[in-house]
Amino acid sequence: MGYKVAVVGATGNVGREMLNILAERAFQADEVVALASRRSQGTEVSYGDKTLKTKALDTYDFSDVDLCLMSAGGDVSKEWSPKIAAQGAVVIDNSSAWRYDADVPLVVPEVNAEAVREMKKNIIANPNCSTAQLVVALKPLHDHATIKRVVVATYQSVSGAGKDGIDELDRQTKALYSLQDVQEKKFPKRIAFNVIPHIDVFMEDGFTKEEWKMMVETKKILDPKIKLTATCVRVPVFISHSEAVNVEFEKPITADEARDILRSAPGVVVIDKREPGGYITPHEAAGEDATYISRIREDITVENGLSFWCVSDNLRKGAALNAIQIAEAMANRNLLPSKKKAA
Repeated sequence: MGYKVAVVGATGNVGREMLNILAERAFQADEVVALASRRSQGTEVSYGDKTLKTKALDTYDFSDVDLCLMSAGGDVSKEWSPKIAAQGAVVIDNSSAWRYDADVPLVVPEVNAEAVREMKKNIIANPNCSTAQLVVALKPLHDHATIKRVVVATYQSVSGAGKDGIDELDRQTKALYSLQDVQEKKFPKRIAFNVIPHIDVFMEDGFTKEEWKMMVETKKILDPKIKLTATCVRVPVFISHSEAVNVEFEKPITADEARDILRSAPGVVVIDKREPGGYITPHEAAGEDATYISRIREDITVENGLSFWCVSDNLRKGAALNAIQIAEAMANRNLLPSKKKAA
């Protein structure tokens, strides 16, 4: 007997991907319910070979729900996740609402799956999409040589800004090709054929909130001693985030050692041939589950330094897939409730 699963935000990019991945991975679900705002009530979404009609979140009874996958934004999660958790369901939240709560585990299963046991509020948080792929790559290297410092520049796709981001890139590109005026709505500057070194709001120290998230979340998931600085950039790519990563270690590590370590690491695929095309690009990573690593090389400007290129589908590993992997980790450890079984 399986679980009853609710997906909140089912009509959004990540919510739809959650439904796809639940079906693809044959998660132990006897029943899946698609939920969204009243505005989206009745919208049809796909779940495997089935079609689900979306129901309204604010009138739904969660008393028999075992697992809730929440992808409806921080404000909705702050209001609804505690209410749903209080009815006995485990909430896995994709927003930033709970990531920095000391009583809420922040989990990437390839890195810290055992943290699911530390859940105190029936809520587990998904990290930021740019953090998720980064820590998958850093974890095995950290275990081998102990990371001191990370410098990362991100190249983040417009899907990280939701449907509005995708629509804006599409609309602006068409406008440019047809010699029409380009309108900026979602992003502060033109995104078509351009890059924007600004994601989320600016903070007092000059970093953006996105950059701050990467710093704080890497410490919480991987190791509080790691120093990290980030520059996060929006690029005119629809799906998949890319990262140029420079790492300084306490212990010696060669590029060949790093390549071998990463090849055997969970969730990682190494594509690293020193020839034209011998690397991964965001286009090729779209729709895939892995975190791809390329361009592994030693940094001779620091002692024990490496640089590499990291690419992953932000809608999958950065969000939907990671949430379902968390659910699988909990199910494997018998940490998910099953109200039908209890009955």
